Amino acid sequence: MFCRVRLVSHLPRWSPGTNHKLWKLRCLLPQCPKLGAKMSAGQSQKAETWDKGTLQELKVPFARTETGTFFQEQPRIGNQYLEDAFLQRYLKTHLPSQSLGISGPLAKAFGHLTSRDPKKFWTSGQWMTERKGGSDVASGTESVAREQPDGTYCLYGFKWFTSATDSDMTLTLARIMDAQGRVEQGSKGLSLFFLEVRDKQGKLNGIEVQRLKQKLGTRQVPTAELLLDGSKAHRISAEGRGVASIANMLTITRIHNVISAVAGMRRVINLAREYASKRVVFGKLIKDHPLHMQTMARLEVETRGAFLMLMEIARLLGLEETKMASEQDLHLLRLLTPVAKLYTGKQAIAVISEGLECFGGQGYMEDTGLPVALRDAQVLTIWEGTTNILSLDVLRSLTKSQGQVLAAFCSGVQGKLELASSISELESSVQLLQDALHRLGQFTQRVGSKGAVAMELAARDFAYTLARIYTGALLLEHAAQPDASSTDTYAAQRWCKQDLCPVDSEEKAGCYDDKAVSMDTYLVYEGNPVLKGKL
Repeated sequence: MFCRVRLVSHLPRWSPGTNHKLWKLRCLLPQCPKLGAKMSAGQSQKAETWDKGTLQELKVPFARTETGTFFQEQPRIGNQYLEDAFLQRYLKTHLPSQSLGISGPLAKAFGHLTSRDPKKFWTSGQWMTERKGGSDVASGTESVAREQPDGTYCLYGFKWFTSATDSDMTLTLARIMDAQGRVEQGSKGLSLFFLEVRDKQGKLNGIEVQRLKQKLGTRQVPTAELLLDGSKAHRISAEGRGVASIANMLTITRIHNVISAVAGMRRVINLAREYASKRVVFGKLIKDHPLHMQTMARLEVETRGAFLMLMEIARLLGLEETKMASEQDLHLLRLLTPVAKLYTGKQAIAVISEGLECFGGQGYMEDTGLPVALRDAQVLTIWEGTTNILSLDVLRSLTKSQGQVLAAFCSGVQGKLELASSISELESSVQLLQDALHRLGQFTQRVGSKGAVAMELAARDFAYTLARIYTGALLLEHAAQPDASSTDTYAAQRWCKQDLCPVDSEEKAGCYDDKAVSMDTYLVYEGNPVLKGKL
């Protein structure tokens, strides 16, 4: 048995001449009967010859370098594919054999980017952002390109935020300069270029590193400010069609953003699940506490929904790349890509933050490797467009298609509900989703007639509504498959119990009217000099 030792205020007096080891033992005597019985008054004079082994024999806890006997076993996760029954069921149902060929100046790069040989494999960055900002590349790009006799270009400019600076290649925008040194401003003056970061001798390709960025997270991927001083590049878009060309690239990078969000959520849940099967609190394993399991189940539903949204847009992208997509498929891909990116980014931050709580204090300790997951997740709502920027992009897709995108969305949802509507366990959830779809249609008619300003104010909630409705449809479709499990049904039911049409709820609460617009500003700037003279 370990002795119980209390810290007391009445300790033996200590002076510079006092033997430190003997003083420590005398401090313990009043509080440790077993130690006192072991050590008689005569023996106390010999205490200064006792060593650590003697202290261990006396079972004194936390003596010198002793730190106690309890150490929490860390979670250990196995093969994440073999342990993910949900993923395996989905792939078995949907995955066909979606091949892709490529030619032209990117053929070499494509071979490196898709190689499984570590000696040949390349990574790629994208260098779009310059000093004036990120999302508005049309007015923010100052870099220029001079055409060379061999058909290549030399690039000159300053890239303020270059992702994956240590990559092997990159794509970037620049304005082609004519013989008189003139360039065209606006988006029509931008072309897309491909360049290798290093030349054949291994030296930087006309690139000068100004400084590395100090970032909150994703520190394993360096980001820097770069000066391009004659960097040799190949133009890979039609002249002046750079912005249109990066639209395809943005689709892919936004899907990659969704992949990172889903992967981050899945990893923290799997670690928390494993930890709950090892950590004992209040006399039983964490997994045996119903409240903890309820919390983790909510995280699991969010993650499953995000996964299905990811696989849906990946499926649509595959159809587009193999030229098998219908018009509805293309409309859905255009709409769902920004919706999925903005919504899963928000989901990831919330799920990973909650996931860290599942570890208690260990979730806050750097040496566990857990906090970095939350730091890295924050980039998901910023990179490739913030939530508001992407919400406005969703509205643009509706306007440019003259409503066809929204019609494709509604048709797609209804199609995914057909099988589920015939299953009794899913009927109530199907009805909730159809009600939400009806509310969405009513909202669009009411607010759409008020003009662009009203819709812009509702843009974020509108995008959230699209995400919740379509994710619910995907969960119900999955739960209706012949090999679906009871957990698939339960996940779909739980998802559909939330407010599936928040944009309608907020509009009815008056959040988008003229008064709300002015009060939002006053609420934020109350007492600030910005509002002086405006009240």
